[in-house]
Amino acid sequence: MSKLLTQLHELATQLTISPEQIGAIAVKFQQAMKNGLLGSPSSLKMLPSYVSKPSRKEIGTFLALDFGGTNVRVLLTELLGEGKYVVHARAGKPLKQKEGQYNHISKQATADHLFDFIAKQIAPLVKPDQIYPLGHTFSFPTDQRGLNTGTLIHWTKEIETTGVEGKDITTLLRSALDRQNLPNVIPKAIINDTVGTLLASAYEDPFTDIGSICGTGHNTAYIEPCAPDTKMPMIINLESGNFDQLPFTAYDALLDQQSEKPGEQRLEKMVSGHYIGELVRIIACSLFDDGLLAGSTSTRKILTTPYILHGAHISLLLEDDSEKKEQIAHFLESKLSIADSTLEDRQTLIKIASLVSIRSARLVAATYIGILTHIDPDCSQNHTIAIDGSLYEKAPNYAKTIQMTLDEELGSKKKVTSTLTKDGSGIGAAIATAIAIHTES
Repeated sequence: MSKLLTQLHELATQLTISPEQIGAIAVKFQQAMKNGLLGSPSSLKMLPSYVSKPSRKEIGTFLALDFGGTNVRVLLTELLGEGKYVVHARAGKPLKQKEGQYNHISKQATADHLFDFIAKQIAPLVKPDQIYPLGHTFSFPTDQRGLNTGTLIHWTKEIETTGVEGKDITTLLRSALDRQNLPNVIPKAIINDTVGTLLASAYEDPFTDIGSICGTGHNTAYIEPCAPDTKMPMIINLESGNFDQLPFTAYDALLDQQSEKPGEQRLEKMVSGHYIGELVRIIACSLFDDGLLAGSTSTRKILTTPYILHGAHISLLLEDDSEKKEQIAHFLESKLSIADSTLEDRQTLIKIASLVSIRSARLVAATYIGILTHIDPDCSQNHTIAIDGSLYEKAPNYAKTIQMTLDEELGSKKKVTSTLTKDGSGIGAAIATAIAIHTES
């Protein structure tokens, strides 16, 4: 066996998550949930959302603001009831321009810069003579004291905008709306994107009780049957990306050490689109340093550029089914300036990407099993897991791997289904707004 094959075999051993490990992770995750709900030390924040499952009778027209890790989006959405809705208009932009014209998520950006930018995206969808209730999906750890108030605990996804942590997000947004002369836009609800995804799916499918994001970032929410604050059903945002009782490799440790916040978001750093490309790069770099990948010193220089590979590149690596992997060769040459890759190099990159992607999906599924065991120990009821995000939607076999892992652990006869919920965080914000207005009246 060649040295490269030996190294790849060792890599597979490190990155493969066995059924026994799935079960152990699920148990640890469930215990972390219990600890978090009791206020005991836990890597899961278990944040209350102050909203529960929709009645499916919510109707009306609302603005839905979706602020995630990459873009800000605004939807003018009309809810029609029973899972039906119409998006009348859309607007939005990336939070930073690739050409460097602006960057609202850097250390140089302030809260006013960021929220003025957000308010400007809302303006094109608004007429001056109408009132627009707005729901805000804010995809970061937020300490909520009600459905329309939430303080940012800390940024994730390497966002560094100053003056936002520790501040009430709705207050910052209201101030920006006033500065942009939009007093007729009235914030009514702030929710996490996982909460939004759950709401959007539950509006159509009453069996939905878990909502999750598998994209740039990773997080999950679920319906807690008896929330600590109210003793009633409530959607809880786990902030599951921070879960840290996991089988780490040396590659995970290196990525964590070099990240903006070492020691935090350990699960997210193993599974999300923002990080899995970086994991592939770190592993490929180690193989190159061991003389197991071909190429010149230019290849080494490219491989030492952090975050040059993204989740979308992992999909590209896994999609190329041509004999000589021409698509990958073109990508390496045109995007990374690596013109001297061999077929063996390209096949090795595919193997690394496959191992990292499958591990990601199986780790995510393990956390879902922990949640299901918590809310339905016998797994006797139907459950729908609503998932949004580019990894789940676009990465080859990612969604299939999650479902197969659930079936493997729970038994395929159990009625647990994972399903794509597109635009879930945006539609969910509209639903939360309708619920908030109904609660007021």
